[in-house]
Parts: sequence; structure tokens; C-alpha cells
Amino acid sequence: MLKKTPLNKKHLQANAKMIEFGGWKMPLHYGSQLVEHRQVRRESGVFDVSHMGVIDLTGQRVREFLRYLLANDIGRLKNPGKALYSCMLNEQGGVLDDLIVYFQDDNQFRLVVNAGPRDRDLAWITRQAKAYGGVRIRDRHDLSMLAIQGPQARTQVQPLLPANLSETAMTLEPFSACWNEEILVSRTGYTGEDGFEVILSPQKCADFWDGLLATGVKPIGLGARDTLRLEAGLKLYGTDMDEKHSPLEADLLWTVAWSPENRDFIGRNALQAQREKGGHQKMVGLVLVGKGVLRSNQTIYTENGVQGRITSGSFSPTLGVAIALARLPTDTYEQVTVVIRNKELPAQVVKPPFVRHGKACIELPLQFEEIENE
Repeated sequence: MLKKTPLNKKHLQANAKMIEFGGWKMPLHYGSQLVEHRQVRRESGVFDVSHMGVIDLTGQRVREFLRYLLANDIGRLKNPGKALYSCMLNEQGGVLDDLIVYFQDDNQFRLVVNAGPRDRDLAWITRQAKAYGGVRIRDRHDLSMLAIQGPQARTQVQPLLPANLSETAMTLEPFSACWNEEILVSRTGYTGEDGFEVILSPQKCADFWDGLLATGVKPIGLGARDTLRLEAGLKLYGTDMDEKHSPLEADLLWTVAWSPENRDFIGRNALQAQREKGGHQKMVGLVLVGKGVLRSNQTIYTENGVQGRITSGSFSPTLGVAIALARLPTDTYEQVTVVIRNKELPAQVVKPPFVRHGKACIELPLQFEEIENE
């Protein structure tokens, strides 16, 4: 049976189209994915992300444990409230999950993990923590989560925050958080726009949701969340990365902290060997030249006939072209061929992100402009 978030009834009342996602019943859209995408880019929108997992870790050795558990180094987190994005690897260097970790105090950290691998993550973390006596792990099923994103999001959120957090929240730097006993507010997101993510109880989540809608913030479904994150060049677990592929193969090497050299972390040796050996695949961005739609699992051919594969693809509402993330053998490419419905169509290789803060980050292929002008 699919799990439901505390806002399930509100989604149904808003005529949301509901789908299965990661074992949860979630809203795909509330009428138009395209309208919702543009709403976030131009104004603001709220996402119910209560399917995400929240895990609290406490204990005197928790910092030591997390420095071993994660590929990025939480030793960089010096001030309470700072957050870090990291991959959690298996011994072979594959990505078990990507997550955000919040430093609350020397003996307490909070992880936000993906919905699909949540149970596996919890089991893995629990097993690895046994070597670090005193580390306590708490799965926070009692918490819900909202993401409010878009150029107007922060000012619309402020009036709904508790008085003792309101001013502090407005001064947060990206990847920072503040909190009280009822709510955690972080300046993070998954859209390429500014905004907040808030973690709070289910009842307060419902009240917060109603308050946002009353101020004009629109509800946004998973469909627009996917096209927004793709435009921003952000990876999706289970699609662009998984336990069979390392951060090297998902354009996430920047999340791996190699220094200090004496810090051991799970998967380090395998990842180091892969980096030194070379020959692994890499992730690139694609823009289709001409008309068509790029989708996951479509085959790609390079100029020398070597195959690759699209991991995420869609039409970009902001750019008006089809875009994708793709995995190819390590080399330098300017153009490839994508097989769409038994036709081979050219695609330009670009470096993501495609869009950030509502503006294009790439130049459209000249061939596309010529086709559009014909």
C-alpha cells in the first residue's frame, strides 16, 4: 500500500493528479505542469516534500562517524546551522544516496535523504554506526517537509515564520538553517531558484501550507519539480546516479572531499582507484538540435560510434528546447546523435546548468536557431 503525506487530502481537494513515487502517493500536477513550472521561475510555488526522509543522529562520536559515512567532509561545518550536500557511498564507490546534512551542535546532526532509498539508508547507517559506540539514530516519521521556491518565495514565507526566527531566516546564507523547538528553516532547494525548505510537525505543516496558499503561493507537483531541477542541472537519485555508478560518473566529484588525506570514508579506496585508472563514463548536458523530446534511456552515438545513454531528459519550458543529462565515455564532445523513434537526431553537448534563477546559462545551438527561423 502506498504511503500518504499528511497533506494528501489537501492535494485531492486541489484536484491534483496523484501518482506513485518512491512508494508514496504524490501530486504530479494540479492542472498544468507547464503553468506550475513557469510559476516557480517567475513568482513562487510550494512543494509537499514530506516523503523525504529526516534522520537525526546524536552522540559524542557523531561527527567522527559522519566523517566516515559520507564522501564530503562534515569537518568543514564549523558553525551551527551550516549544511552540506554529500553522497553516501558503498564500498565499491557507488552512490547509495545523495543527501543534505545539517550541523545543529557538536553532538547532533540532521540528515535529509531521498524517499525511495530511505529504509535502505536507515539500515545502512544503523549498521555502520555500530563501530561508533554511543551514536543514536532516530528516524523522524513524526516530521513533514515543505519546499517554497521562486524569486518571491522568501518574502512570502517570512510572515508565516515564528517571531523568534523571522528576522534570522531572512539573513540566512545559502545552505544554512535556523530553528526552534517547532520548525527548522533552511535556505536550500531543488529548483535553481531561491527559497526555503521547512521541516515541522504534520499539523503545523498543514497550517503552513494553508497560510502560503492564502498569500498567493501556488501548489506545485512533481512534474514541474522534475523539469525545474533538470534545467538547473541537478541530479535525481535512481535516474542520474545509483549504487552502480560513482560520483565520477554522475558529475558529482565536486562533492567528494579528498583532503585531509588521512580521512577514511566508505568507498574512498574504490573511488580513488577509479579516478587513477580512468576510462570511466562521465555525465554531460545535451540540447536537441531541432524539434523532438529527449527522454531517459534513449541511446546516444558519438562521432566514433561509441554508445551512451540519456539518464534524464525533458522539454525545457524556459528555453523552449529539449534538454537532457547523459552518460558518455570519457572524452571531449561537441555534438552527438540521439536515437528518437528510430531516427537519429543531432544534439549539442553543453555543460549544465541549463537555467539558473530564471535565466539561460547556455547558448542555444546555432542549428536550432536556423531551424526555428525557417
